[in-house]
Amino acid sequence: MKKRWIPFSLVMLILASFSAAQATAPPKVGEPLPVLKLIKPKETTELKYLGLSGSGEFSVESIKAQAVIVQVFSMYCPYCQKDAPNVNRLFGLIENNPDLKGKIKILGIGAGNTQFEVNTFRKRYQVVFPLIPDADFSAHKHLGEVRTPYFIVVKMSGPKKPEVVYSRLGAHEDVEAFLSDVVKLADVK
Repeated sequence: MKKRWIPFSLVMLILASFSAAQATAPPKVGEPLPVLKLIKPKETTELKYLGLSGSGEFSVESIKAQAVIVQVFSMYCPYCQKDAPNVNRLFGLIENNPDLKGKIKILGIGAGNTQFEVNTFRKRYQVVFPLIPDADFSAHKHLGEVRTPYFIVVKMSGPKKPEVVYSRLGAHEDVEAFLSDVVKLADVK
């Protein structure tokens, strides 16, 4: 029986791929949010909502708020589709509460989604908060290649800026409880 030899370079490539896959993990509570280079929305209402102006790129830390809820979604994710009315309701609870409006912002990042796909999701599910395309998965990779929907809450003030205070996979059936957690965890005043 002949022995088969695997070339050394192939073994090294397999090991490198395995360790690279192991290195990515979702943002952990207490750690800073990775710097994400995102495309600024074209709509002036969305720019104003985020406290931004102009065009080009932005990062989450440039958003004017005490806390930012980042939702990683995909238009092809059935769980994201099912959860869209709940996230819209969460947005409404924030915007209709004078104690929270302007202090907590929501931002959706479409993992692997083009601008067309993000716009399709926005229209179909009547989403009014900013949805940003991430067609090349660059932000998604920096966030640990999380499954969708994934929610990250970032506290924007304090000694660590911006600090992850919540990081979890899955939809939120009880948006009131989630909002209460966001207020407490991010110390929104």
